Amino acid sequence: MGISERREREKAEREQRIVGAARMLAEQDGWASVTIRRLAQEIEYSQPVLYAHFENRDAIVGAVALEGFGELAPTLRKSALKGATSRQALEDVATAYLEFAFERPAVYEAMFILPSGLRFAKSDTPHVLRETFGAMMAVVEPLCTDVEIATEAFWATLHGLAELERHGRIRSSHRKERMRHIVDMFAGRHLR
Repeated sequence: MGISERREREKAEREQRIVGAARMLAEQDGWASVTIRRLAQEIEYSQPVLYAHFENRDAIVGAVALEGFGELAPTLRKSALKGATSRQALEDVATAYLEFAFERPAVYEAMFILPSGLRFAKSDTPHVLRETFGAMMAVVEPLCTDVEIATEAFWATLHGLAELERHGRIRSSHRKERMRHIVDMFAGRHLR
């Protein structure tokens, strides 16, 4: 291995340590606790080293978000395969999406709430974001004609439910009933 390959590997390892520390701190103490200073202390690097890898905190949040999308896309695809019907696949994906939001609240917040510098629905949208949207679109497509708009509406519905439930605005005890209503809305004849 040459010097340049070793340097690239070391750089990638440092970036992964920074992202891992940010994720861990956010999961433990919330995103407000994730500062450049605290990250530098946590991983025992100077602040300039962190800035050499990430322009600012938003860029670190973006890196955590990309990891999250890398986890969510295969989770959604796997859940879609469980459904024997298109309707069941839609419900399984919706359930998997909400479970992800509740099991990984800090990552979910990085993905969908905090400034991250990530661009959605643009020509330079990262591949992993497109993959996640594609996993949702795959279960919406058999049930709806305008698949992109319907997928955006499906995603927005799930995101709204996740945020309302995460913040105690709606009852978690009624999640299954809400899932049935969502599936009815998206699988209904009026969308065909």
